[in-house]
Amino acid sequence: MPGSEAVRRTTLRSQIADALREEVVAARLPAGRQFTVKEIAEQYGVSATPVREALLDLCAQGLLDVELHKGYRVREFTYADFRDMVEARALIVEGIFRRSVGRKLFEASPAALASVRRRAEEAARAALAGDLDILIGYDLRFWRELAGLVGNPYISDFLDRVRVQSWVFTVPLLRRVPSLRGRLWHGHPDLVEAVAAGDAVAAEGIITDYNDHSLALITELTA
Repeated sequence: MPGSEAVRRTTLRSQIADALREEVVAARLPAGRQFTVKEIAEQYGVSATPVREALLDLCAQGLLDVELHKGYRVREFTYADFRDMVEARALIVEGIFRRSVGRKLFEASPAALASVRRRAEEAARAALAGDLDILIGYDLRFWRELAGLVGNPYISDFLDRVRVQSWVFTVPLLRRVPSLRGRLWHGHPDLVEAVAAGDAVAAEGIITDYNDHSLALITELTA
């Protein structure tokens, strides 16, 4: 059918970008790792065009850097970058609770919060068990859905970008810890309950505790 090839290429581009993003976040494509379009195309058994487009998407998300005549490199973030990420995500989330846009969040229906609550419970369960791989997936989905209730795609997209980048920096450090059981933040359900109750003060307190916990843990692991 007319246009079917363009649709297929767009779908491949999205699928490859999603798969590579997961590899980067999980540190299976570690920071500093170099690769070419040809290498990724051969790995996925596809043509170079959707791969090139997918890699450019990840560059735009701040996860890859283009290296002239060499291909691409997974971006290397520093501890200073991480501190800036925590500050940025705190400003975004706290801004949601304090500004008028937050009313949409606190006025979300029980049905709208049901999916977010399920994500929160799964994320907390994985965090308490120290299961990093499962936590990453549920944590990112939790924050995407929670921010999505605000109804502003720019806010949710920017928050997701910062959260993905912060995971990219922290995952290699966390993987060095013999056991993460009980050491990871697991307050997702508490935040959902604060939102459901329309309690902005409690929600802000939970976010502050979360950011303090993140900085303390990562500072310890980078010392």
